[in-house]
Amino acid sequence: MIKTISFDLDDTLIKRTFADAVWLYGLPKIYAEEKNIKFEEAKQNLIKEYDKVTDERTEWYDINYWFNRFNLKHSWEKLLENYKHIIESYPEVPDVLKRLHKKYDLIIISNAKKEFIDIELKESRLKKYFTYVFSSTSDFRKVKKIAEFYLMICDKLRIEPNEMIHIGDHKEFDYQIPKKVGIRSFYLNREEKNKEKFTVSNLLEFEKIIEEFM
Repeated sequence: MIKTISFDLDDTLIKRTFADAVWLYGLPKIYAEEKNIKFEEAKQNLIKEYDKVTDERTEWYDINYWFNRFNLKHSWEKLLENYKHIIESYPEVPDVLKRLHKKYDLIIISNAKKEFIDIELKESRLKKYFTYVFSSTSDFRKVKKIAEFYLMICDKLRIEPNEMIHIGDHKEFDYQIPKKVGIRSFYLNREEKNKEKFTVSNLLEFEKIIEEFM
């Protein structure tokens, strides 16, 4: 029996507009102003630095780390505040969550730091639907949603893997890995028309499938 449905956040529930604005526009703009260089040069410098650290390290996801690394005087909290108005969920998300929330415990499992997750859930008004919010980088110091991470969450929730469903937009980390540990998983690909089994293009399709086989 399914007790819990787990969702990835960015590109699953929330559009990537906010994260891209922060990392690819807001932070380079601050860097350009403080280092007195042109915006495009600043942006390219930052992208090179992002690539050096790589997403295999928790620092890559940490906005405070980057402000300290570049010795920036601006506030990263203010940076997030400046762009919170563009946070937007995908159109079908609020209604689907509202319905599923009445039948299951809903949780978030994300690689994003809690600073990003908190503001995204607050501004999108989705926070009320979730019992727990887990960040692999903030809560477990893990940079990827590996098998161990999913099992730790199941242990914390006191459920078996086969009592949880997970959905997200990364084929390996949101579908293949949780599937290997016994979690029923779905790959969300909003661009793909020729779908494989257990691939959906939006949450309405996901909702319909789980209601049919539950």
